[in-house]
Amino acid sequence: MRVLVVGGGGREHALVWKIRQSPKVSQIYCAPGNGGIQEIAQCVDIAAQDIDKLLEFALTEKIDLTVVGPEVPLALGIVDKFREKGLRIFGPSQKAAEIEGSKAFAKNLMAKYHIPTAQYRVFTDVEKAKDYIRELGVPCVVKADGLAAGKGVMVCFELEEALTAVEEILVDNKFGQAGSQVIVEEYLEGEEVSILAFTDGKNIVPMVSAQDHKRVFDNDQGPNTGGMGAYSPAPVYTSQVQKLVETEILQSTVQAMEKEGRPFQGVLYAGLMLTSKGPKVLEFNARFGDPETQVVLPRLKTDLVEIIEAVLDRKLDTVKIEWSSQAAVCVVLASAGYPGPYEKGKVITGIDKKIPGTYVFHAGTKLKEGRLITDGGRVLGVTALGDNLPEAINNAYNGVKMIDFSGMHYRRDIGKKAIR
Repeated sequence: MRVLVVGGGGREHALVWKIRQSPKVSQIYCAPGNGGIQEIAQCVDIAAQDIDKLLEFALTEKIDLTVVGPEVPLALGIVDKFREKGLRIFGPSQKAAEIEGSKAFAKNLMAKYHIPTAQYRVFTDVEKAKDYIRELGVPCVVKADGLAAGKGVMVCFELEEALTAVEEILVDNKFGQAGSQVIVEEYLEGEEVSILAFTDGKNIVPMVSAQDHKRVFDNDQGPNTGGMGAYSPAPVYTSQVQKLVETEILQSTVQAMEKEGRPFQGVLYAGLMLTSKGPKVLEFNARFGDPETQVVLPRLKTDLVEIIEAVLDRKLDTVKIEWSSQAAVCVVLASAGYPGPYEKGKVITGIDKKIPGTYVFHAGTKLKEGRLITDGGRVLGVTALGDNLPEAINNAYNGVKMIDFSGMHYRRDIGKKAIR
């Protein structure tokens, strides 16, 4: 089987690494890939959002299966275009991907089908949004409607901060087209957890739980990022919570999408807040999470390609999916200045030192004149397994110690809240 993975981040490196383990796979390509992916797959210089070129490549190279990593190509309708040409591709259709592409769509869907989420209102008018903020009070959450690379959500503890956030989105156009609407919602208290689930549109198989660390600095300080690290499992996700989430959130959402004429096939990712009143949805994503994938896939014992094929054939109920009982932790190493402006081209050293049970997934890297250099905000993710979370944390940070590049920064508390 010839496989194409679309994307070039840490998530895609983890996907390529896992797919390559399948005996069904003879050749694997990644577009555009990165400095680490090119060691285990053939990288193709096509951007993830260049759907026409990707389609042309898949047809020319007789690709048997395409797996889409990032959200942008899904929102642009890559799945529909590939299917029209008779190609097998893993991911939701453009209409189904709107559950991530528009936060307003997702919130309205949850309200209509009584899926638990925060109280909210959607606005295009600045003054009406500000009036609602004054009525709701702070803390509150202000969100740009569309895709903003994980940076379009502002948790505001001061009134002035919330009013400014609305201005930045609707007036200053900080997020471009993604900010054509703004969502203002109540602030939820509790522990966050990420649940990714395979679904063929009818059947749902949740993956093991994970928890992401969004803020750039220790103790959840500083601005939001695409994710500074993750761990799995999340101890707060008890079997009791799991049952509630599977029935009231995951199954209800997949059924709702079917009723709306938007059947969802692929990975549905629910970002949840475990509140005193039960689990509530913060957001939905229409694909594998990043960096959650880097802790979930190393725990997957079943052949990923077998699962993907079952999803595409709507036979997910015929596959027995098994997980390792080990814990996994991923620590993201970022460029100086991230999530703001950062420089590229810093030489990375120490990455060739291998520690058993530790994997380095590349995100923003490339090879230049035989040297590995930084090429993004999030540069590397060091993932380690352990028999328990403390051991996995220790192993991951031992892996981090080996690596260096100018300006490298990372959180030193990934997984600590799980131990607390």
